[in-house]
Amino acid sequence: MNGGARLALFAAASVALFAGAAGAGRAIDLDAGQSNAHGAGDGHASVGGHAAAAAAEDASAAGIAGDGLRLVTTNREVESGRESPFAFRIVDDRGVALEDFDITHARRMHLLVVRRDLTGYQHLHPTRAPDGTWTVPLRLDEAGVYRVFADFSSGGDRITLGTDVVVPGSFQPHELPAPATTARSGGYEVRLDDESGGGGRVEFTVLRGGAPVGDLEPYLGALGHLVTLRDGDLAFLHVHPAGDATSAGRIAFDVEYPSQGRYRLFLQFKHAGRVQTVEFTQEVGP
Repeated sequence: MNGGARLALFAAASVALFAGAAGAGRAIDLDAGQSNAHGAGDGHASVGGHAAAAAAEDASAAGIAGDGLRLVTTNREVESGRESPFAFRIVDDRGVALEDFDITHARRMHLLVVRRDLTGYQHLHPTRAPDGTWTVPLRLDEAGVYRVFADFSSGGDRITLGTDVVVPGSFQPHELPAPATTARSGGYEVRLDDESGGGGRVEFTVLRGGAPVGDLEPYLGALGHLVTLRDGDLAFLHVHPAGDATSAGRIAFDVEYPSQGRYRLFLQFKHAGRVQTVEFTQEVGP
């Protein structure tokens, strides 16, 4: 199978359904089929926008969650390097837009976006129109297939719906970085302290100038937000700090991974009025 066909199939790759840590909710699979585009031996491929988008649309249209909810978007293809409105709706099995959205961490909707090689991560907050359409400005600078997660709560139940969008062009996949214990962003160094081999409590320490940052600021109602994605199928987990696990520069999360494998961790925190994002790779073993 050539690179273009492989990526077209990959646009319909599945997101695994699993129950994660407390607050993770239900990760709902809206697409069918499976492949592995990033790490392909040919190095790069041309993403055929119409073919890949059609595959994603067909799979998504057939995807029904256990309670009948679907994520429906008209933005199946996004132009590279240009900010444009990204619009979607959450509908039931009759096509009626869902109206009941709880406020969860200061927002009714969290939109997470990442390319399928686990690069280009974004955490966005759309606004809702009276007709049930959610819209947010979105800019994707590199070609490829991106996974979009709508993470929300309705009637007290946490739900995550996913679908794919395509940025046409020459796609150059990136290898997943090797595991490391430190990451940097905006002059901050963040240390990952986890000796469990994955699972249980995962702790981070935020440093600036070598000293712990003791005055982290609340961001969306918490001192940190952690999203983990499993390499390959992008199984999704969104957790928030354990109630007893914040101190000077330290943020801890109770994470229960669904399986062994490699995961990409995206940690966000706020200090001096700015939100920082750091990324880690973690090997989860027996």
